[in-house]
Amino acid sequence: MSGIPKGVLTAVKKVRGGVRVDHCKNTMDSEVVRIPTPQTVVIPMQMSIGAPCEPLVKPGDEVSVGQLIGDTEKFVSAPIHASVSGIVKAVGDVKMPTGVLAKAVTIESDGEMRLFEGVEPPKADTREDFIKAVRNSGLVGLGGAGFPTHVKLSFSPDKNIDTLIINAAECEPYITVDYRECIENSWDILSAVYTIKEILGFKKVIIAAEDNKPEAFNVLKRIADKDIDVGNEVRLMVLKSKYPQGAEKMMVQSATGRKVPPGKLPADVGCVVMNVASVAFISRYLKTGKPLVSRSLTVDGSAIAEPKNVRVPIGTMISEVINFCGGYKEQPYKLITGGPMMGLSVVGDDFPILKQNNAILAFGKEDAILKNETDCIHCGRCAAACPLSLTPTNIVRAAKIRDVAALERIGVNVCMECGSCAYSCPAGMPLVQYMRLGKSILREEAAKK
Repeated sequence: MSGIPKGVLTAVKKVRGGVRVDHCKNTMDSEVVRIPTPQTVVIPMQMSIGAPCEPLVKPGDEVSVGQLIGDTEKFVSAPIHASVSGIVKAVGDVKMPTGVLAKAVTIESDGEMRLFEGVEPPKADTREDFIKAVRNSGLVGLGGAGFPTHVKLSFSPDKNIDTLIINAAECEPYITVDYRECIENSWDILSAVYTIKEILGFKKVIIAAEDNKPEAFNVLKRIADKDIDVGNEVRLMVLKSKYPQGAEKMMVQSATGRKVPPGKLPADVGCVVMNVASVAFISRYLKTGKPLVSRSLTVDGSAIAEPKNVRVPIGTMISEVINFCGGYKEQPYKLITGGPMMGLSVVGDDFPILKQNNAILAFGKEDAILKNETDCIHCGRCAAACPLSLTPTNIVRAAKIRDVAALERIGVNVCMECGSCAYSCPAGMPLVQYMRLGKSILREEAAKK
């Protein structure tokens, strides 16, 4: 492949379905820039797939960067830290982009970004200490899923998990922060890879990205070749650019040939998948002890005046980030946190940046993807595009009549909501919304039992 250095692996197995989307990687050459310290941050206590945290501070408290301000004893969760130094102004409910209410800590910055005196590099020599350190860092998956990383790494040593896959595919259009992570922080990536491999006992590590990012391979290959890797156990792999190549189950199949069964996780077939930015963060945390208090994200779309990759404190308001990027050059018709395929459409820019937000996209009316729904023509394109071999039209019919047995039988819960079906549908049917409706019907039924 043109531009890909020699010695890079190719995919073991081609995954089914998926769609070809315009890459629109407009900010690939945009270095990540840090925005000025915001005057106020609003830090929700719910920023992961799991239990919300309870606030540990009260109005009037003075806090510093990296200070613990929210935590819970629940295993599937991640602690939350102050992203600026200053005074806690409020602790109370705020509306999240999903419409639900969540507790949040509002901090008025003193502009000093003073680091908390308790921040220091963690002890991480043993497996138990390492996983504890990852938990204390507050890390959740930075690729958008928001799954607590320490939970993913807390597998039993006798579970026969042998492969760590570093996901740098970044298959969603527009988003380029993972690419910039490879370019700007390649040493962090490789350092963490070898640390995780040694402590958790992985036999093989695969760093995988799509073939539209040749410079990332060049940089990582130069760094990797400087290290002594006995047995050549850390390898780079190039994947064909096709959405949703970056989805965990697709990544496992491409990189290893193993297929994750419905309802199972990559760990069930001997793999762990981690986002490349999450891995790089672990390296920095082990060196400094500074928890996850900021993140990089792409700001782009036809309504954005100056598209950029930016580094922002967690809890910064979306409006402030957009103002840093020149504001709107036209009235935004659609505003999305995340990518255009799996991101969340939000009703305004008065929401805070969360740990799992990897992009803010704003589109004018002419560029927003709008389809007028018509009757299904039974073309089968949605089924052909589904990477998980589902038949979306069957799920739609079952959801409309609330047929619980049919929804369970045809596997609506298997759907990962990648949007390939809706993208392919010439009738403009909101197929992902029907998938979510089907899942909610099953949840409601389960709650009755």
